[in-house]
Amino acid sequence: MTHSMTAFASRTGNLGGVSWSWEMRGVNARGLDLRLRLPEGIAGLEAALRAALTKTLGRGNVTVNLRLTREETATGLAVDECQLDNVLRALDQVQERAFAMGVTLGQPTAADVLAQRGVLIAAKDDANAEALAAALLADIDPLLAAFVAMRASEGAALAQVLRDQLDQIADLTAQADELAKARAPVVQANLTAALRRVLDDLAEVEEARIAQELAVLAVKADVTEEIDRLRAHVAAARELLDSDGPAGRKLDFLSQEFNREANTLCAKAQSAPLTAVGLDLKAVIDQMREQIQNVE
Repeated sequence: MTHSMTAFASRTGNLGGVSWSWEMRGVNARGLDLRLRLPEGIAGLEAALRAALTKTLGRGNVTVNLRLTREETATGLAVDECQLDNVLRALDQVQERAFAMGVTLGQPTAADVLAQRGVLIAAKDDANAEALAAALLADIDPLLAAFVAMRASEGAALAQVLRDQLDQIADLTAQADELAKARAPVVQANLTAALRRVLDDLAEVEEARIAQELAVLAVKADVTEEIDRLRAHVAAARELLDSDGPAGRKLDFLSQEFNREANTLCAKAQSAPLTAVGLDLKAVIDQMREQIQNVE
């Protein structure tokens, strides 16, 4: 199934006074480029998300944003013992220095100590933090499933566009084949006349030599190989569209081969109608190549 690299998915939730919203966006890229913007302090979230994305997606520039909003609620308080020890040691050092210099200081109260920055902090709710992390981790699979579903939906529409363009290329290739066959007598006559004009200054030229030169020129003007390769490329592209797994890079390579054959066809045309068909081929191939840039 063909997947597009363009997609969007979102998801929201809330737990214990904390609400969150996910947004996942994808656009085309040469490889898989992940940009994760996640809040800090949620154990294992980034690693789990990155692993899931890498396992599921083949190509694309994918950005994932997670926003957390905490309700303003009263929370418990706790003493940071490490910071308290630092403050007490500093106070003791101040008292000793003051005594050495003959300065008498008043004793600090417990309220004075608690007023120092970092001593009194909001109490941590470890149970709630673990529950939040678990809820966010559980969101990864459904969020990614919605994202992949949109890529598949976009890919189905994209595949139909590409199939229509391949049908146009196949039709134009068939027209080129008919025009190439129809122009054969005219090309041969033109080549013969041109060769005779070149050889007019020579005394005598054997008919066998003329036939040999005409054969060389005819081979150079023949477009059978280009038409055969165009048909083979159409078949290969259709097979890729029906295959499982990412096919964008192979389709992009094929589009370059399509363009090369169309250019050669135009160069060898020697016929206004065949040249016109070659130019139409190039136009459709360019349109197809633009669409292929979005295929995973």
